[in-house]
Amino acid sequence: MTQPSDSRSPSSLTLIRPDDWHLHVRDGEALKTVVPHTAAQFGRAVIMPNLRPPVTTAEQAVAYRKRIFSAAPKPFAGQKPFEPLMTLYLTDNLPANEIKRAKDARVVAVKLYPAGATTNSDAGVTDLRKTYKTLEAMQREGLLLLVHGEVTSSEIDLFDREAVFIDTQLIPLRRDFPELKIVFEHITTREAAQYVQSAGNFTAATITAHHLLYNRNAIFSGGIRPHYYCLPVLKREIHREALVAAATSGSPQFFLGTDSAPHAAHLKEHASGCAGCYTAHAAIELYAQAFDAAGAMDKLEGFASLFGPDFYQLPRNESTITLRRESWTPPESYALGDAVLKPLAGGEVLQWRMV
Repeated sequence: MTQPSDSRSPSSLTLIRPDDWHLHVRDGEALKTVVPHTAAQFGRAVIMPNLRPPVTTAEQAVAYRKRIFSAAPKPFAGQKPFEPLMTLYLTDNLPANEIKRAKDARVVAVKLYPAGATTNSDAGVTDLRKTYKTLEAMQREGLLLLVHGEVTSSEIDLFDREAVFIDTQLIPLRRDFPELKIVFEHITTREAAQYVQSAGNFTAATITAHHLLYNRNAIFSGGIRPHYYCLPVLKREIHREALVAAATSGSPQFFLGTDSAPHAAHLKEHASGCAGCYTAHAAIELYAQAFDAAGAMDKLEGFASLFGPDFYQLPRNESTITLRRESWTPPESYALGDAVLKPLAGGEVLQWRMV
Protein backbone atom coordinates (compact mmCIF):
# COMPACT_ATOMS: atom_id res chain seq x y z
CA MET A 1 0.00 0.00 0.00
CA THR A 2 1.19 3.52 -0.74
CA GLN A 3 2.36 5.52 2.28
CA PRO A 4 1.86 9.16 3.33
CA SER A 5 4.11 11.57 1.47
CA ASP A 6 5.67 13.57 4.29
CA SER A 7 5.17 15.01 7.76
CA ARG A 8 3.69 18.26 6.41
CA SER A 9 0.36 16.54 5.73
CA PRO A 10 -2.48 17.74 8.01
CA SER A 11 -3.30 15.86 11.20
CA SER A 12 -7.05 16.16 10.58
CA LEU A 13 -9.41 17.12 7.80
CA THR A 14 -13.09 18.07 7.86
CA LEU A 15 -15.01 17.76 4.61
CA ILE A 16 -18.57 17.81 3.35
CA ARG A 17 -20.04 14.34 3.81
CA PRO A 18 -19.02 12.32 0.74
CA ASP A 19 -21.12 10.10 -1.51
CA ASP A 20 -20.30 6.77 -3.12
CA TRP A 21 -21.20 6.84 -6.81
CA HIS A 22 -20.70 3.12 -7.40
CA LEU A 23 -21.65 0.51 -4.79
CA HIS A 24 -22.72 -3.13 -4.52
CA VAL A 25 -24.72 -4.12 -1.44
CA ARG A 26 -26.20 -7.44 -2.69
CA ASP A 27 -29.53 -8.45 -1.08
CA GLY A 28 -31.05 -10.42 1.77
CA GLU A 29 -28.97 -11.03 4.89
CA ALA A 30 -25.88 -9.40 3.36
CA LEU A 31 -27.59 -6.01 3.57
CA LYS A 32 -27.43 -6.10 7.38
CA THR A 33 -23.62 -6.05 7.27
CA VAL A 34 -22.74 -3.95 4.25
CA VAL A 35 -25.32 -1.15 4.27
CA PRO A 36 -24.35 0.16 7.75
CA HIS A 37 -20.68 0.29 6.69
CA THR A 38 -21.53 2.63 3.82
CA ALA A 39 -24.16 4.63 5.71
CA ALA A 40 -21.64 5.45 8.46
CA GLN A 41 -19.49 7.41 6.00
CA PHE A 42 -21.55 8.41 2.97
CA GLY A 43 -24.70 10.46 2.55
CA ARG A 44 -25.77 8.66 -0.64
CA ALA A 45 -24.67 5.77 -2.79
CA VAL A 46 -25.49 4.71 -6.34
CA ILE A 47 -26.61 1.09 -6.02
CA MET A 48 -25.65 -1.38 -8.73
CA PRO A 49 -28.52 -3.47 -10.20
CA ASN A 50 -26.71 -6.76 -10.91
CA LEU A 51 -28.76 -8.97 -8.63
CA ARG A 52 -30.09 -12.37 -9.66
CA PRO A 53 -32.47 -11.67 -11.35
CA PRO A 54 -31.25 -8.17 -12.33
CA VAL A 55 -33.16 -4.99 -11.49
CA THR A 56 -34.74 -4.12 -14.84
CA THR A 57 -37.95 -2.27 -13.92
CA ALA A 58 -38.82 0.80 -11.89
CA GLU A 59 -41.02 -1.36 -9.67
CA GLN A 60 -38.11 -3.66 -8.84
CA ALA A 61 -35.86 -0.68 -8.13
CA VAL A 62 -38.37 0.81 -5.69
CA ALA A 63 -38.73 -2.52 -3.87
CA TYR A 64 -34.94 -2.92 -3.67
CA ARG A 65 -34.57 0.62 -2.31
CA LYS A 66 -37.03 -0.22 0.48
CA ARG A 67 -34.98 -3.31 1.44
CA ILE A 68 -31.82 -1.20 1.59
CA PHE A 69 -33.55 1.46 3.70
CA SER A 70 -34.65 -1.20 6.15
CA ALA A 71 -31.02 -2.28 6.65
CA ALA A 72 -29.65 1.24 7.17
CA PRO A 73 -29.06 2.47 10.73
CA LYS A 74 -31.04 5.39 12.08
CA PRO A 75 -29.15 8.66 11.47
CA PHE A 76 -27.66 10.71 14.28
CA ALA A 77 -29.59 13.78 15.40
CA GLY A 78 -29.45 16.49 12.75
CA GLN A 79 -28.16 14.14 10.07
CA LYS A 80 -30.22 13.14 7.04
CA PRO A 81 -30.90 9.42 6.51
CA PHE A 82 -28.62 7.51 4.17
CA GLU A 83 -30.10 7.61 0.65
CA PRO A 84 -29.66 4.77 -1.85
CA LEU A 85 -29.79 6.07 -5.43
CA MET A 86 -31.24 3.37 -7.65
CA THR A 87 -30.30 2.16 -11.12
CA LEU A 88 -31.70 -0.19 -13.75
CA TYR A 89 -29.79 -2.93 -15.53
CA LEU A 90 -29.51 -2.35 -19.28
CA THR A 91 -30.32 -5.39 -21.40
CA ASP A 92 -30.80 -5.89 -25.12
CA ASN A 93 -34.56 -5.82 -24.43
CA LEU A 94 -35.03 -3.08 -21.83
CA PRO A 95 -38.02 -1.18 -23.29
CA ALA A 96 -37.65 2.52 -23.92
CA ASN A 97 -40.96 3.26 -22.20
CA GLU A 98 -39.55 1.93 -18.90
CA ILE A 99 -37.23 4.94 -18.75
CA LYS A 100 -40.04 7.43 -18.05
CA ARG A 101 -41.37 5.17 -15.29
CA ALA A 102 -37.87 4.95 -13.87
CA LYS A 103 -37.47 8.72 -13.89
CA ASP A 104 -40.80 9.13 -12.07
CA ALA A 105 -39.62 6.58 -9.48
CA ARG A 106 -36.44 8.62 -8.83
CA VAL A 107 -34.14 6.12 -10.51
CA VAL A 108 -31.02 8.10 -11.45
CA ALA A 109 -29.21 5.94 -13.99
CA VAL A 110 -29.03 2.79 -16.10
CA LYS A 111 -26.04 0.46 -15.94
CA LEU A 112 -24.35 -1.02 -18.99
CA TYR A 113 -22.63 -4.35 -18.43
CA PRO A 114 -21.26 -5.96 -21.57
CA ALA A 115 -22.53 -9.55 -21.36
CA GLY A 116 -20.12 -11.65 -19.32
CA ALA A 117 -17.90 -8.74 -18.21
CA THR A 118 -18.13 -9.26 -14.43
CA THR A 119 -20.20 -10.67 -11.54
CA ASN A 120 -23.83 -11.38 -12.49
CA SER A 121 -23.47 -9.83 -15.94
CA ASP A 122 -24.79 -12.73 -18.05
CA ALA A 123 -27.93 -10.70 -18.87
CA GLY A 124 -25.85 -7.78 -20.11
CA VAL A 125 -25.78 -6.13 -23.51
CA THR A 126 -24.60 -8.20 -26.47
CA ASP A 127 -24.78 -5.37 -29.04
CA LEU A 128 -25.09 -1.68 -28.13
CA ARG A 129 -27.12 -0.99 -31.28
CA LYS A 130 -29.96 -3.04 -29.80
CA THR A 131 -30.26 -0.51 -26.97
CA TYR A 132 -30.33 2.71 -28.99
CA LYS A 133 -34.05 3.45 -28.54
CA THR A 134 -33.63 3.07 -24.79
CA LEU A 135 -30.53 5.28 -24.82
CA GLU A 136 -32.49 7.92 -26.76
CA ALA A 137 -35.15 7.85 -24.03
CA MET A 138 -32.45 8.20 -21.36
CA GLN A 139 -30.92 11.19 -23.11
CA ARG A 140 -34.36 12.77 -23.32
CA GLU A 141 -35.32 12.08 -19.67
CA GLY A 142 -31.93 12.91 -18.18
CA LEU A 143 -31.02 9.50 -16.81
CA LEU A 144 -27.29 8.80 -16.75
CA LEU A 145 -25.59 5.84 -18.43
CA LEU A 146 -23.10 4.07 -16.18
CA VAL A 147 -20.60 2.01 -18.14
CA HIS A 148 -18.54 -1.02 -17.21
CA GLY A 149 -15.96 -0.28 -19.85
CA GLU A 150 -14.45 -3.54 -21.01
CA VAL A 151 -14.88 -5.69 -24.08
CA THR A 152 -15.40 -9.36 -23.35
CA SER A 153 -13.86 -11.11 -26.35
CA SER A 154 -11.48 -13.90 -25.29
CA GLU A 155 -9.24 -12.81 -28.17
CA ILE A 156 -8.44 -9.54 -26.36
CA ASP A 157 -5.86 -9.67 -23.57
CA LEU A 158 -7.44 -9.13 -20.16
CA PHE A 159 -5.22 -6.12 -19.47
CA ASP A 160 -6.14 -4.43 -22.79
CA ARG A 161 -9.93 -4.75 -22.65
CA GLU A 162 -10.59 -1.29 -21.24
CA ALA A 163 -8.53 0.48 -23.91
CA VAL A 164 -10.19 -1.55 -26.67
CA PHE A 165 -13.63 -0.71 -25.26
CA ILE A 166 -12.86 3.00 -25.54
CA ASP A 167 -11.95 2.72 -29.21
CA THR A 168 -14.64 0.30 -30.36
CA GLN A 169 -17.61 1.11 -28.11
CA LEU A 170 -17.32 4.31 -26.10
CA ILE A 171 -16.13 6.72 -28.79
CA PRO A 172 -18.96 5.70 -31.20
CA LEU A 173 -21.48 5.82 -28.33
CA ARG A 174 -20.36 9.30 -27.35
CA ARG A 175 -20.65 10.44 -30.98
CA ASP A 176 -24.18 9.04 -31.39
CA PHE A 177 -25.49 10.43 -28.06
CA PRO A 178 -23.67 13.73 -27.51
CA GLU A 179 -25.97 14.91 -24.68
CA LEU A 180 -26.28 11.61 -22.81
CA LYS A 181 -24.40 11.87 -19.53
CA ILE A 182 -22.00 8.94 -19.29
CA VAL A 183 -20.00 7.81 -16.25
CA PHE A 184 -17.08 5.59 -17.22
CA GLU A 185 -16.99 3.57 -14.03
CA HIS A 186 -13.99 2.28 -12.08
CA ILE A 187 -11.44 3.31 -14.69
CA THR A 188 -8.12 1.49 -14.42
CA THR A 189 -5.82 2.73 -17.20
CA ARG A 190 -3.91 5.77 -18.35
CA GLU A 191 -5.87 5.55 -21.64
CA ALA A 192 -9.18 5.84 -19.78
CA ALA A 193 -8.03 8.83 -17.75
CA GLN A 194 -6.83 10.58 -20.89
CA TYR A 195 -10.05 9.80 -22.73
CA VAL A 196 -12.27 11.22 -19.99
CA GLN A 197 -10.17 14.37 -19.75
CA SER A 198 -10.71 15.00 -23.46
CA ALA A 199 -14.32 13.84 -23.79
CA GLY A 200 -16.19 16.96 -22.70
CA ASN A 201 -18.59 17.92 -19.95
CA PHE A 202 -21.06 15.08 -20.54
CA THR A 203 -18.48 12.43 -19.61
CA ALA A 204 -17.06 11.64 -16.17
CA ALA A 205 -15.39 8.73 -14.42
CA THR A 206 -15.33 7.09 -11.02
CA ILE A 207 -12.12 5.74 -9.50
CA THR A 208 -11.88 3.15 -6.73
CA ALA A 209 -9.62 3.34 -3.70
CA HIS A 210 -7.99 0.00 -4.54
CA HIS A 211 -7.01 1.14 -8.03
CA LEU A 212 -5.41 4.24 -6.47
CA LEU A 213 -3.53 2.24 -3.83
CA TYR A 214 -2.41 -0.95 -5.57
CA ASN A 215 -1.03 -2.19 -8.85
CA ARG A 216 -1.30 -5.74 -10.19
CA ASN A 217 1.68 -6.93 -8.13
CA ALA A 218 -0.68 -6.97 -5.13
CA ILE A 219 -2.54 -9.95 -6.59
CA PHE A 220 0.62 -12.05 -6.72
CA SER A 221 2.61 -10.90 -3.67
CA GLY A 222 3.69 -14.06 -1.82
CA GLY A 223 1.23 -16.20 -3.78
CA ILE A 224 -2.22 -15.70 -5.28
CA ARG A 225 -4.12 -13.18 -3.15
CA PRO A 226 -7.75 -13.51 -4.26
CA HIS A 227 -9.09 -10.62 -2.18
CA TYR A 228 -7.18 -8.23 -4.47
CA TYR A 229 -8.81 -9.72 -7.57
CA CYS A 230 -11.42 -7.46 -9.13
CA LEU A 231 -12.76 -6.57 -12.56
CA PRO A 232 -11.50 -4.50 -14.20
CA VAL A 233 -8.33 -6.07 -12.84
CA LEU A 234 -5.53 -4.05 -11.21
CA LYS A 235 -3.07 -2.82 -13.83
CA ARG A 236 0.61 -1.80 -14.11
CA GLU A 237 2.15 0.91 -11.94
CA ILE A 238 2.09 3.46 -14.79
CA HIS A 239 -1.70 3.15 -14.85
CA ARG A 240 -2.04 3.48 -11.07
CA GLU A 241 0.05 6.64 -11.22
CA ALA A 242 -2.17 8.03 -14.00
CA LEU A 243 -5.29 7.37 -11.91
CA VAL A 244 -3.76 9.12 -8.88
CA ALA A 245 -2.90 12.09 -11.08
CA ALA A 246 -6.47 12.23 -12.40
CA ALA A 247 -8.12 11.85 -8.98
CA THR A 248 -5.93 14.53 -7.40
CA SER A 249 -6.04 16.92 -10.37
CA GLY A 250 -9.06 18.86 -9.17
CA SER A 251 -10.91 18.05 -12.40
CA PRO A 252 -14.67 17.73 -11.81
CA GLN A 253 -14.77 14.85 -14.30
CA PHE A 254 -13.32 12.43 -11.73
CA PHE A 255 -15.05 11.46 -8.51
CA LEU A 256 -15.39 8.78 -5.87
CA GLY A 257 -16.94 5.40 -6.62
CA THR A 258 -15.77 2.53 -4.42
CA ASP A 259 -17.11 -0.41 -6.46
CA SER A 260 -17.11 -2.12 -3.06
CA ALA A 261 -18.30 -5.65 -3.79
CA PRO A 262 -18.99 -8.11 -0.96
CA HIS A 263 -18.39 -11.81 -1.58
CA ALA A 264 -18.32 -14.67 0.88
CA ALA A 265 -14.67 -15.52 1.59
CA HIS A 266 -15.05 -19.15 0.51
CA LEU A 267 -16.20 -17.96 -2.93
CA LYS A 268 -13.30 -15.50 -3.23
CA GLU A 269 -10.84 -18.21 -2.21
CA HIS A 270 -12.37 -20.77 -4.56
CA ALA A 271 -10.52 -22.36 -7.51
CA SER A 272 -12.42 -19.90 -9.74
CA GLY A 273 -12.76 -17.07 -7.26
CA CYS A 274 -15.24 -14.19 -7.59
CA ALA A 275 -14.10 -10.78 -8.81
CA GLY A 276 -14.54 -7.87 -6.43
CA CYS A 277 -12.87 -6.05 -3.53
CA TYR A 278 -14.79 -5.13 -0.38
CA THR A 279 -13.79 -1.65 0.81
CA ALA A 280 -16.97 -0.16 2.30
CA HIS A 281 -15.78 -0.84 5.87
CA ALA A 282 -13.00 1.79 5.55
CA ALA A 283 -13.66 3.47 2.22
CA ILE A 284 -13.00 7.11 3.00
CA GLU A 285 -9.93 6.17 5.08
CA LEU A 286 -8.48 4.21 2.14
CA TYR A 287 -9.03 7.17 -0.19
CA ALA A 288 -7.40 9.45 2.39
CA GLN A 289 -4.40 7.12 2.43
CA ALA A 290 -4.06 7.44 -1.35
CA PHE A 291 -4.50 11.23 -1.41
CA ASP A 292 -2.11 11.68 1.50
CA ALA A 293 0.54 9.60 -0.26
CA ALA A 294 0.20 11.94 -3.24
CA GLY A 295 0.48 15.05 -1.04
CA ALA A 296 -3.02 16.06 -2.15
CA MET A 297 -5.27 15.98 0.91
CA ASP A 298 -6.55 19.42 -0.13
CA LYS A 299 -8.06 17.79 -3.24
CA LEU A 300 -9.96 15.04 -1.40
CA GLU A 301 -13.14 17.03 -0.68
CA GLY A 302 -13.73 17.89 -4.34
CA PHE A 303 -13.22 14.30 -5.45
CA ALA A 304 -15.22 12.74 -2.61
CA SER A 305 -17.94 15.28 -1.84
CA LEU A 306 -18.47 17.86 -4.60
CA PHE A 307 -17.89 16.65 -8.14
CA GLY A 308 -20.23 13.63 -8.00
CA PRO A 309 -23.39 15.46 -6.95
CA ASP A 310 -22.57 18.27 -9.36
CA PHE A 311 -22.37 15.85 -12.30
CA TYR A 312 -25.60 14.12 -11.27
CA GLN A 313 -27.20 17.56 -10.73
CA LEU A 314 -28.06 16.74 -7.12
CA PRO A 315 -27.52 18.99 -4.09
CA ARG A 316 -24.31 18.61 -2.15
CA ASN A 317 -24.65 17.15 1.34
CA GLU A 318 -25.01 19.63 4.17
CA SER A 319 -23.37 17.67 7.00
CA THR A 320 -19.64 17.03 7.41
CA ILE A 321 -17.26 14.29 8.48
CA THR A 322 -13.83 14.59 10.06
CA LEU A 323 -10.80 12.43 9.32
CA ARG A 324 -7.97 12.26 11.84
CA ARG A 325 -4.45 10.98 11.33
CA GLU A 326 -4.62 7.98 13.65
CA SER A 327 -3.26 4.46 13.26
CA TRP A 328 -5.91 1.75 13.50
CA THR A 329 -6.48 -1.75 12.22
CA PRO A 330 -9.77 -2.80 10.58
CA PRO A 331 -11.10 -6.27 11.46
CA GLU A 332 -9.86 -9.17 9.37
CA SER A 333 -13.42 -10.35 8.74
CA TYR A 334 -17.11 -9.61 9.16
CA ALA A 335 -20.17 -11.83 9.19
CA LEU A 336 -22.02 -11.99 5.86
CA GLY A 337 -25.20 -13.85 6.66
CA ASP A 338 -24.02 -17.38 7.40
CA ALA A 339 -20.70 -16.76 5.62
CA VAL A 340 -17.57 -14.70 6.29
CA LEU A 341 -16.58 -11.50 4.47
CA LYS A 342 -12.89 -10.56 4.29
CA PRO A 343 -12.39 -6.86 3.56
CA LEU A 344 -9.50 -5.34 1.68
CA ALA A 345 -6.81 -4.16 4.12
CA GLY A 346 -8.44 -6.10 6.94
CA GLY A 347 -5.86 -6.68 9.66
CA GLU A 348 -3.55 -4.01 8.17
CA VAL A 349 -2.66 -0.71 9.79
CA LEU A 350 -4.33 2.34 8.23
CA GLN A 351 -3.14 5.88 8.91
CA TRP A 352 -6.44 7.80 8.73
CA ARG A 353 -9.67 7.26 10.63
CA MET A 354 -13.08 8.89 10.48
CA VAL A 355 -14.10 10.29 13.87
